[in-house]
Amino acid sequence: MSANTAVEQAGATRNARVIALCNQKGGVGKTTSTVNLGAALAEHGLRVLLVDLDPQGALSAALGVAHHQLELTVYDLLTRNAPPIDDVLLETGVANLHLLPSNIDLSAAEIQLVNEVGREHSLRRVLDPIRDRYDYILIDCQPSLSLLTVNALACADGVIVPMECEFFSLRGLALLNDTMDKVRERLNPGLELSGIVVTMYDPRLLHSRQVRDRVAESFGPLLYETVISRTVRFPDSTIAGEPLTKWDPKSRGAEQYRDLAREFLHRSGQSGSQLMMSSMQ
Repeated sequence: MSANTAVEQAGATRNARVIALCNQKGGVGKTTSTVNLGAALAEHGLRVLLVDLDPQGALSAALGVAHHQLELTVYDLLTRNAPPIDDVLLETGVANLHLLPSNIDLSAAEIQLVNEVGREHSLRRVLDPIRDRYDYILIDCQPSLSLLTVNALACADGVIVPMECEFFSLRGLALLNDTMDKVRERLNPGLELSGIVVTMYDPRLLHSRQVRDRVAESFGPLLYETVISRTVRFPDSTIAGEPLTKWDPKSRGAEQYRDLAREFLHRSGQSGSQLMMSSMQ
């Protein structure tokens, strides 16, 4: 399936595919990947919603939102007296790209949700009514196995794992895989591993090449061919409050995320299990 065909099909049958960008290890480019993959998909004319599910509000800040000053955030949507979701949704500076923002208030959600019935499905109840508005919903998870992360996995169709090319990342990948197995068993049987994307890659380093080769051996076609290089342009664009695809659209980093978006769309419709089966044949 071509990327263009995937775009046409998504638009014709709009019922958002929910993707959680998740890694229990921090500092791996997860928020950067959420912002720039979402912006690159929006460039294809797809309607994309980004969900900031980290109390640090890094995703919101990366899109230029003064998140500490917000009166309503995704936290309010998870509470019993939730406001209308349109009161929380924000437009961004990128066409077709919307945001459900977050700030430190979200840290209280763990405490408030713990005694709720069906607490693991709180985020699903927020997102299900608006899935027909979008083609993709990307959730930026916090770097820990929290109730919020479990909520993201419980409502997601797939998981993209951004990972830095260093050996500690391999252990984090194994831990996440175990977590996904438990979520499939207890909460979300349809959850799949959509892919693994290598970030902050430096091909000059033997260590980086060895780790990527190790992931390729273990996960085969689930590893995206596109790699995201280490560059100062990413933190610079974050300070500017824009995706790199808009702030410096001709930069190598921006082009790499466009390549990742094309590869992601090309794969759409194939489950992680199907890819794993094909790699074993």
